Amino acid sequence: MIKGSLLPELPMTTSKTTAKKVMTKKTIYIVAGEESGDQIGGALMDSLTKNAKDMDLTFEGIGGQRMSSKGLRSLFPMNELSIMGLLEILPHIMNVLARLSQTVEDIKRLRPDLILTIDAPGFNFRLAKRLKPLNIPVIHITAPTVWAWRPRRAERVAGYLSHLLTLFHFEPPYFTKHGLKTTFMGHPLVEKKLWDVSPDLYRKNNKIKKKQPLLCLLPGSRAGEIKTHLPIFLDTVEMIKASQSDLEVVVPTLPRFKDQIKTALKERGISVHITTDEAEKYQAMRASTAALAASGTVTLELGLCDTPMVVAYKANPISAAIVKKMLLTKHVSLANILLEKEVVPELLQDDCTASALSLKLNPLLKDKSDARALQKKDLAKLQQLVQSDSGKTPSDTAAEIILETLKK
Repeated sequence: MIKGSLLPELPMTTSKTTAKKVMTKKTIYIVAGEESGDQIGGALMDSLTKNAKDMDLTFEGIGGQRMSSKGLRSLFPMNELSIMGLLEILPHIMNVLARLSQTVEDIKRLRPDLILTIDAPGFNFRLAKRLKPLNIPVIHITAPTVWAWRPRRAERVAGYLSHLLTLFHFEPPYFTKHGLKTTFMGHPLVEKKLWDVSPDLYRKNNKIKKKQPLLCLLPGSRAGEIKTHLPIFLDTVEMIKASQSDLEVVVPTLPRFKDQIKTALKERGISVHITTDEAEKYQAMRASTAALAASGTVTLELGLCDTPMVVAYKANPISAAIVKKMLLTKHVSLANILLEKEVVPELLQDDCTASALSLKLNPLLKDKSDARALQKKDLAKLQQLVQSDSGKTPSDTAAEIILETLKK
């Protein structure tokens, strides 16, 4: 019986070959032109970093505080592009054109693998058009509002965009018919789950009674909007306080506008709560009995917070007249456009007066009014309308398409 091997015993050795994961370096150039674009960009940078398993991503471009906190060093201050209105841009046109050329040169120097532009169509579409000879894929987030005005833009952008990501479910057909790859990603506000924010927290932290009327004032996210709307909004507050003396007011705003707003309030002798913190902004919205807001993304935020509102806007009369002639929709606020009817009162231009605004707001500030109950019933439908059927978050949907484009 052989009890062992006839071969000499060799020491046992284990050989582990560890294959080092090769990370492909990729540069994404992101351009956002205003606050809402900066928020989209920041969330998307998080999602791209999380999902780029075999890529080492570098971000360059133009953005605000949110994107900077994720590692982007902005080429120049983003708010230089945050100008609204046809005539309002005229004093800034030379600076904007100079910034456009500067951005083109920066992209030529860096030669990124992909360009991602967010909203700000006046700047970003000119940029994409000038970059077409570089043959770098350009993905744009937020569709131009061709359903509202200037429908021919759909065909034009199809000539220089690689892919369009839309925030609203009804938008893709306007662009796919022109051969542009278009995907409904859902609205980025979905990720904030505003409907889950506590409606009591802000009141508790600021010692506001549960049944006390609280009015949320949102005069705009641009300097020009605040300059125009804030005096009218404060006149409205004074009129409402004449009949509702216990009214409390909160003004969520951006840090750069805080001093401007505080000065205006001091001159009037009006006491209000001011917040520049984003989480507290949504707590204030959820806690508010009603809101008075300048038309914009904030009206959708309020809708998703289930806060009844009145929408106001006043622009340069000539700009407004030109836009009115070109407008294809009956409504300007996102809540009304999505719900396809006037759920939210819209008081624009000459109708944007303190007396008219206070008349519409008064019933919304009364806890058991019919106007308040009807508006809340319709606003509850918005949540479903802004979510993609895929079950993925808007940022993850966008990141998937961007990463797939980079692989190709």
